[in-house]
Amino acid sequence: MEIISLNVVPQCSVVTWSSKLATKRLVPNRSSLLFSGVKKSRLVIRSGNSDGYVVGENDDLGRIARRGESTSKVLIPGLPDESNGEIAARISHSHCEWKPKLRVHYEKAGCDNLDAPAVLFLPGFGVGSFHYEKQLTDLGRDYRVWAIDFLGQGLSLPTEDPTTMTEETSSSEDKEPFWGFGDKTEPWADQLVFSLDLWRDQVQYFVEEVIGEPVYIAGNSLGGYVALYFAATHPHLVKGVTLLNATPFWGFFPNPVRSPKLARLFPWPGAFPLPERVKKITELVWQKISDPESIAEILKQVYTDHSINVDKVFSRIVEVTQHPAAAASFASIMLAPGGELSFSEALSRCKENNVQICLMYGREDPWVRPLWGKKIKKEIPNAPYYEISPAGHCPHDEVPEVVNYLMRGWIKHLESGGFEALPLLEDTEEDWEESRIGREIEFPRDGWKKAVNLWLYGSNYTYWRGVRESFRSSFIRVFGGKSA
Repeated sequence: MEIISLNVVPQCSVVTWSSKLATKRLVPNRSSLLFSGVKKSRLVIRSGNSDGYVVGENDDLGRIARRGESTSKVLIPGLPDESNGEIAARISHSHCEWKPKLRVHYEKAGCDNLDAPAVLFLPGFGVGSFHYEKQLTDLGRDYRVWAIDFLGQGLSLPTEDPTTMTEETSSSEDKEPFWGFGDKTEPWADQLVFSLDLWRDQVQYFVEEVIGEPVYIAGNSLGGYVALYFAATHPHLVKGVTLLNATPFWGFFPNPVRSPKLARLFPWPGAFPLPERVKKITELVWQKISDPESIAEILKQVYTDHSINVDKVFSRIVEVTQHPAAAASFASIMLAPGGELSFSEALSRCKENNVQICLMYGREDPWVRPLWGKKIKKEIPNAPYYEISPAGHCPHDEVPEVVNYLMRGWIKHLESGGFEALPLLEDTEEDWEESRIGREIEFPRDGWKKAVNLWLYGSNYTYWRGVRESFRSSFIRVFGGKSA
């Protein structure tokens, strides 16, 4: 990032950006800024690969910030722009066979960074490793980064039909049946259920056998639940957990291990083959949700900024829905039992084992409201909680520049044993303890300058204050009101 000029007016810093980004970052001389009329009380300038630059106070955040909040503006690097000579990390695709006929697809980048920390990303429901392309190409320049597809999703669908048809049934079928809709389960698919417990075990295998060392693990939505669940049961394999709008619930039916009697009341636990009534319902539902128009509508809901190009994500999702195993896998996922640990229990287990947790939530998420992140914050007050606006359910894809900036800072903070400050923190800890810190984050994108608001909530920030603010922001968004 290159700052060409800095024009200073009282209590406001105006930065002129170069349309051509250089790979070498130039930081203005601190002394020249101090004598240019900028208020010294809040001026901090940082340089480095992930810190960004705080260039002064910003009046624009005044309408958002509350008393006691810092309102500096922070400039951070954009995604690597190869057209301007910046080098992006190369993504390679691979797979490993965990169990017979069950192939785990994954993508990786930066594996030449032999001494760098390992980072693993887990996808949300209905997507896969492709959803983390912007993390792989950027963070892969500094770390060894992996992203996997959960079994039953993405490109980790079965390589063969988990069921077989009887001669009588197959002769009565006029069209090619979906995989998994047969009458009898193949031996390799016996008791196969695409559930939280299966994915937790899949992640354990991947970390132990493919990565081979403890990791920083991050997950969006469903992937956030799995990341927390894995950390709760295998804390020795986790260096830190990042939750990106993590869903706090998954699985509508009782787990057979924790509630065996109750589980027996439900005749189908998500295993193959699908019962006849489930087949009929699945065909009807699948016809609707796999329709490209429905997929486009869902993406429109979860992305707040509709100028984001989601063509690649859209095409990859549509491609997966064409797989013959996709419909039955969807049914197995939706009707699978919950995990042996609830989200709350997994959180408590992580707290007991001192697992480090960081929260990053898009404020405008229509599905997993930030209120859920603040609830986690209440349980673990010292966990940094970042809220980004505008951003929806998938902040890592909608504002990857900000998420990558926070991920770098979070990892540096842990790797340094706390010596490196958390992103947005300055030299003092009072702001972190007492309230929330607000910043306007600016970064280059496609030759333009883009800005979002970012907050870091302190350890004494109350849950009920968060509830009030969530209702207030929802009211403003719906009715177009203004801040009091």
